Amino acid sequence: MSAVNDTKFQSAVFFLTGILGQEDSYVWISIPFCLTYVTSILGNSLILFIIKSDPNLHEPMYIFLSMLAVTDLGLSISTMPTTLGIFWFNSREISHDSCFAQLFFITSVSFTESSVLSSMAFDRFVAICNPLRYASILTPPRVAMMGLMSLLRGLVLILPLPILLKQHRYCHANILSHSYCLPQEVMMMACSDIRVNIICGLFVTVSSVGLDFLLILLSYVMILKTVLSIASHTERLKALNTCVSHICVVLLFYMPSIILTVIYTFGKNLSPFVEIVMGNAYLLLPPLINPIVYSVKTKPIRARIIKVFIK
Repeated sequence: MSAVNDTKFQSAVFFLTGILGQEDSYVWISIPFCLTYVTSILGNSLILFIIKSDPNLHEPMYIFLSMLAVTDLGLSISTMPTTLGIFWFNSREISHDSCFAQLFFITSVSFTESSVLSSMAFDRFVAICNPLRYASILTPPRVAMMGLMSLLRGLVLILPLPILLKQHRYCHANILSHSYCLPQEVMMMACSDIRVNIICGLFVTVSSVGLDFLLILLSYVMILKTVLSIASHTERLKALNTCVSHICVVLLFYMPSIILTVIYTFGKNLSPFVEIVMGNAYLLLPPLINPIVYSVKTKPIRARIIKVFIK
């Protein structure tokens, strides 16, 4: 009888709420979201163009930066169309397959970006702690292999996620509190046992994003140890200054993710608005701010951008 009821009430679609309680202001809210989307696309595309067009920037640091720009483009493209569709056309329905595809791309791109950030930390570690062997350690084939492994890891680790979600029946409330699909929310809609999903998701997150974060932390411990051993105060500041952009990008990527995970785990009594704000910050801010950080803090890229606009 239970199986019959589950099938009876199973819905073929999910409904995206957007920003709950702000429906009358969607036209105005869409303006900053649209500007964020356009700026993210233009900013990251400009970074890619600058690096590709200048042979002097075909170095490991800038190749990793171009990988970061590609993942940021992926995050923007996989999230913003559904968000703007809600704001402009009240397009709230999303089929199960479309939702699973979206959350697969969002999660795999996020995990790939985490791997790229870890590779960039390794680049800074080699440049500061072993500068004489930098060129021999980070050779072009090795850099390409690191980028390929980051992509494959993001795809392979997340591939079971939509497959597992597709096996469930969704007979509970089918309203998602964001303007895009997130795995944590979709799992809560299932009326069957989701323990396998939770265990799998925890394992994948710890073995990928958690490991990346630890590797980044270890890299900076070693970097700090090396920098403190430098006698010259000026040289110490110069060495640390090469890491500022990466540190900003790492904090921008991991902090909203950590806060969002804590909210989903322990923040049952928090306002849904806080959850929505952090969900948007987690996916929308890195693609917007990363190009700005590297454009401002990286002298060769800043100089090339100025030349482009002057011409």
